[in-house]
Amino acid sequence: MREPMPSDTVYVCPMHRDVRLSQPGKCPHCGMALLPEGTRFGLMRHMLSSPMHIALMVAVMLALMAGLMMLMR
Repeated sequence: MREPMPSDTVYVCPMHRDVRLSQPGKCPHCGMALLPEGTRFGLMRHMLSSPMHIALMVAVMLALMAGLMMLMR
C-alpha cells in the first residue's frame, strides 16, 4: 500500500525543472505529469507509460544498432 505524500511535497516536471507546483497536475510547457520532487527516473517512468513511447524507443534503438553494424563492415 502506498503512503500518502506529505502536504509540503513539491511537484516538478521531469523535463522542465523550473516548473514547481504544490499539487500534482500537468506541466504548462509540455503537458507531462508532474512528479514529486526527488522521484528517481521520472523521465523513464513517463516514457514507459505509453505503448507508443515504448515502440518509438525500440525503433530508435534498432535503427542505431543497424547503423552501427553497417559502419563496422
